[in-house]
Amino acid sequence: MKILQKAVKQRKDSAEIYKTQNREDLLVKEEAEIAVIEAYLPKAMSEDELKAALQEIIAKVGASAPSDMGKVMGVATKELAGKTDGKAISAMVKQLLA
Repeated sequence: MKILQKAVKQRKDSAEIYKTQNREDLLVKEEAEIAVIEAYLPKAMSEDELKAALQEIIAKVGASAPSDMGKVMGVATKELAGKTDGKAISAMVKQLLA
């Protein structure tokens, strides 16, 4: 599962580069590959599910300020591995602790 997630992340990064460079031909290819790989991965968490899970984790570790982000991220990345990507977790944790 980690290998597939890494493959998707690499393709998303490449797609972002192709988008900024106006390389539509390569962008379409990367997006098609992402769709095929994601078919083999479990369904990702929705934003609401992620927010609820992170609120539980924040309560469990007793975090209350942005300085506690490290504690929350440590637990969250372990508990939510394979369900969502690190960028989404990080962004939501920043939002919740702000």
